[in-house]
Amino acid sequence: MSTPAERVVGGMRCSEVLAALSDFLDGELPSARCEQILVHLRGCNWCEHFGGRMSELIASLRREISEPAPLDASIARRLRDRLAKENA
Repeated sequence: MSTPAERVVGGMRCSEVLAALSDFLDGELPSARCEQILVHLRGCNWCEHFGGRMSELIASLRREISEPAPLDASIARRLRDRLAKENA
């Protein structure tokens, strides 16, 4: 999908929406700004598509980062033994 010409939808340019998208997805913007972005996304197919893809990517990364890899049983046992010795 190619980048659109700069459009103004809902009082915001595409470049403004894209610049604020990360903060929007993180819930770090005032509600009035979020509403402006939502209005723009509803009216701009390109930004809606790009924003949706970015949102999916961020959600996927958060899942991967928040789920630690399983710890090998022998390593876990050695770690518990070491911590028990240091706390004794």
